[in-house]
Amino acid sequence: MTLSRRPDPDAVVFGAILRRERQARGWTLRKLAQRAGMNAQYLGVVEAGGNVPSLSLILEVAEVLGADAGEMIREAAIARRTPKK
Repeated sequence: MTLSRRPDPDAVVFGAILRRERQARGWTLRKLAQRAGMNAQYLGVVEAGGNVPSLSLILEVAEVLGADAGEMIREAAIARRTPKK
């Protein structure tokens, strides 16, 4: 029997933010992964909200992207407080 696991809402929001930042630069998952020294498949799972990213991952991908890690987290925190439609 397979357990049904609901994705973590914060992970889904952060994954969408990460995807947006990556795509805004015209980067593929593979390019981001190579520059960050990570696995592209794993980053795809993070972008899909399938895994809660560690602080180290957040800081690394933000640095590689030239993004503000604090702003990425702040945006996720705001989404958490915003009522769902």
